[in-house]
Amino acid sequence: MPSFQFDAQNHVAPAAPDRAPLPRGMYQVIVRASDLKPTQAGTGHYIELTLQVIDGEHSGRRVWDRLNVSNPNKTAEDIAKRQLQLLCLAAGVTTLTDTEQLHDIPVLAEIDLDRKDPSRNRVMGYASVSAGKPLPQAARPAPAPSPAAKPAARPWEKR
Repeated sequence: MPSFQFDAQNHVAPAAPDRAPLPRGMYQVIVRASDLKPTQAGTGHYIELTLQVIDGEHSGRRVWDRLNVSNPNKTAEDIAKRQLQLLCLAAGVTTLTDTEQLHDIPVLAEIDLDRKDPSRNRVMGYASVSAGKPLPQAARPAPAPSPAAKPAARPWEKR
């Protein structure tokens, strides 16, 4: 058995990460991970996107978006495909063949609190970073992201 020493009484743990939902607003994000998963009922599929904020005071925080791209409820499917369309256009991906094509491309995400569970966030829409404002689908007022000088390295990469 390997030998290892650790003094739990004298260890100073870093502060716990903030788990509160993000305040409502526009955030510059990237897709860090994506997966196509079956729905709980097994009657369709959804794309699960892990988004990471890459700018501002909430940089590093993550938000998840689930898009029901195959669902017996056609309204749910249409809403998800519209959301996916907004994300693709914001990322400059006109023909999507693999969700990894959306990874690491900065886009704006309009984030709000979930209506059913205000302890969680919900992605309301996507826009191009160059647009600097939500696409027409998002008619709710939201603060614009703060302009920042472009650093030499990508802000979401560890230095």
